[in-house]
Amino acid sequence: MQEITATIPRHIGFIVDGNRRWAKEHGLPTLEGHRRGYELLKQIAVAAIDRGVSVVSGYIFSTENWKRTETEVSYLMKLALRYAEHDLDEIIAKGIRIRVLGTTKGLSQKMIAAIRRCEAKSAHCTRGTLALCFNYGGTQEIAHACKALITKGVQADEVTPEKIREELYQPDIPDVDIVVRTSGEQRLSNFMLWRVAYSEFLFVDKKWPEMNAQDVDDILHEYARRNRRFGGN
Repeated sequence: MQEITATIPRHIGFIVDGNRRWAKEHGLPTLEGHRRGYELLKQIAVAAIDRGVSVVSGYIFSTENWKRTETEVSYLMKLALRYAEHDLDEIIAKGIRIRVLGTTKGLSQKMIAAIRRCEAKSAHCTRGTLALCFNYGGTQEIAHACKALITKGVQADEVTPEKIREELYQPDIPDVDIVVRTSGEQRLSNFMLWRVAYSEFLFVDKKWPEMNAQDVDDILHEYARRNRRFGGN
């Protein structure tokens, strides 16, 4: 592990892109790209947390992904269920807590129960957090927060950014310091819209399954090079 001596981001957000293209380039079935992508997320999260990052978030299934083929959606759900049911102990052993951001709409009861179990089982872990954006959309998250305020009877002139933040999914998850998107694409795709207001952005040409620990070091060095002003001089 290369030593990182400069400022470390508290929260790195990964938009994991390029699984299907990677599989096609390697003559593999599309679904194999997704499997490789899920496996890699664990490795990248551990590498980042080993280097001092507190929160790693991964955009693994968006609310728009339901539009994909039934075969692909079914496979992605099975992968997520396997992750929640069988791969958790490996993460817990490293002191990493699992948090899930998203809506339960459309999910099976088995999936919902698995998510709740993995969150509860890892709740004692304090070394770092892996935040999984699953069945997630940034605009939907903000709408969810607004509906919650209305339900609570908050009046229009009482609505503040702080009150909206309190109603976000997993509201204690901090803002994203740097967003990393792989596969050369340069868009947010509805990722963490509230939490990226002052994020740095890094667009990587590598497809997600090609990422490794050296890339984590490169991200940290690039972040340390940036001058974050938050609207100041």
